[in-house]
Amino acid sequence: MPRTSYAIALGSNRRHGRHGAPEKVIAAALAALEAQGVRVLRASPVIRTAAIGPAGRGFANAAVIVECDLDPPALLALLKRTERAFGRRPGRRWGPRVLDLDIILWSGGGWAGPRLAIPHAAFATRAFVLDPLVRIAPDWRHPKTARTVRQMRARLGRASG
Repeated sequence: MPRTSYAIALGSNRRHGRHGAPEKVIAAALAALEAQGVRVLRASPVIRTAAIGPAGRGFANAAVIVECDLDPPALLALLKRTERAFGRRPGRRWGPRVLDLDIILWSGGGWAGPRLAIPHAAFATRAFVLDPLVRIAPDWRHPKTARTVRQMRARLGRASG
């Protein structure tokens, strides 16, 4: 497969024994991905967001644009291995986690498979994804709606205001 680009959302709300605070977990996760051949093209600043649901503590969130030779299922498998390497264990939905990595968008457009849908099903309704993503990919378009990330963030702001 030729090199393609992906937008990935990163989140953490638990300390890691070796890497420390959630912001440092995100930085370490990016280094781990790069060590496995995923090239980080752009990275947003890490932002702090309130927890949703039973997660308890607030999250550190970021977004990155990466490039790699992997197709979407192969990249998802790499992201899940990386989460496990950082201590992520299966648990309740919306619970606390050391590391959460989600594929949000793909330069190939849409993808539908048994465990993966691109674009991410709920990203356009989540400020904690759109706020960092708009800083690094404001003009990336949703493959189904054709709205840009900037437009999605503006719509979300109107809906919540």
